Amino acid sequence: MGNRVMLGSSFLFIIFFIFNLAFLEAQVAPPIYVFGDSLVDVGNNNYLLLSIEKAILPHYGIDFPTKKPNGRFSNGKNAADLIAEKLGVPTSPPYLSLISLVKNNKNSSFLDGVSFASGGAGIFDGKNDLQSIPFTKQVDYYSQVHEQMTQQIGAPSLQKRLSKSIFAVVIGSNDIFGYFNSKDLQNKSTPQQYADSMVTSLKVQLQRVYNYGARKFVIVGVSAIGCCPALRLKNETECAVEANLLSVKYNDGLKSMMKGWQLEKNDIRYSYFDTYAALQDLIQNPSSYGFAEVKGACCGLGKLNAQIPCLPISKICFNRQNHVFWDPFHPTEAAARIFVDRIFNGPAKYTSPINMKQLLPL
Repeated sequence: MGNRVMLGSSFLFIIFFIFNLAFLEAQVAPPIYVFGDSLVDVGNNNYLLLSIEKAILPHYGIDFPTKKPNGRFSNGKNAADLIAEKLGVPTSPPYLSLISLVKNNKNSSFLDGVSFASGGAGIFDGKNDLQSIPFTKQVDYYSQVHEQMTQQIGAPSLQKRLSKSIFAVVIGSNDIFGYFNSKDLQNKSTPQQYADSMVTSLKVQLQRVYNYGARKFVIVGVSAIGCCPALRLKNETECAVEANLLSVKYNDGLKSMMKGWQLEKNDIRYSYFDTYAALQDLIQNPSSYGFAEVKGACCGLGKLNAQIPCLPISKICFNRQNHVFWDPFHPTEAAARIFVDRIFNGPAKYTSPINMKQLLPL
């Protein structure tokens, strides 16, 4: 009788253990693979020896846990950090930092997520790729990572893992800045033609990422570019209308392309985030979100703190929580937190057809 009780208890314990193991496995957050520009760069540019596109000077990182510059173009955490924070996982490390470990014969794995994002990167390849890692090259790096992961765990296991992973893409702003900084580009194409070519080029690279196993995408549209301090400065403190119109044209094309692509590839799931609408909401209703300054940068010099970029000699605002913009181009951590909360939770006003939370495994 005693043995039966013991056997029954052991059996129940095993069932309970297996159930909990399965539950915990189901709750494990998926790896995040990040592609993009300075809005999500977590240090890749620090490894580009000839690049001047680096956030390595004070006052960058002043509100980061280390209180030091760390390659993030922010006073604190950026969107990549905050997305990882939502999932309860470490920030995906910079690809070039992992390559550095491999070269020094130290253990390194790409299976838990990687960031390929690079400050200054665009959808189009730049004239000087020594300054940043353009989107095409970021995808090239991912193809190499895919090959190494395949060797590590085999193709079937890797595909199963990647099908649950999140692929975040935050890019396009620098291409729009580039258009308005180049008379040659403006002479060659209308804003609509340029926006269309951005979307076409982006799809080519997304298809490559898909071919290497990606199935779940977080696609972030560009913000109201004309409302950043640098462009307000050129337009006497008002938002630059032409830049905002190009942003809208690109975002409309991007949304249309993603809908069509999903019809072509019915195993794709994605969440599009309307950064433009989210930023406009902060600018038009600042007090509702605790902001007092929506035009000027927190760190910089001159009019709107945007005539000279954020340097050690720059003026820096005392309260970074009430500024939307940290420097002439980038949001503060406070603004980024609001954006990421909407990326993750919605509502439908900002995310379509679903939000990031709905992309996660059940």
